[in-house]
Amino acid sequence: MLVTFKTKAYSNITMFGDVAIRLLKLMGHSGTVPSAILADDVPAALERLQAAIAEEKRKAAAMRREEPEDDEKEPPVSLANRALPLIELLEAAAKQNCDVMWES
Repeated sequence: MLVTFKTKAYSNITMFGDVAIRLLKLMGHSGTVPSAILADDVPAALERLQAAIAEEKRKAAAMRREEPEDDEKEPPVSLANRALPLIELLEAAAKQNCDVMWES
């Protein structure tokens, strides 16, 4: 499944469903697709997502220190990198006071 995030303030963002639902839950949403966040609630959702991503980065850094490096193994794409387009969409929506919707 793919999930597309939409707002009048930014271009549409499409993500794999599992990543999108995880990010929605980090924003404090149930993860229901389709759904929406009203414009007044976007700043709080953005703040929760940014705090959760910062915590994920901290945990990932701690794990990298504990694991031996393997030059042959390609590093996975971090949740922080996957969340960046959604964070930019939420920032634009908050700035212009727009609702954010998503659908599969």
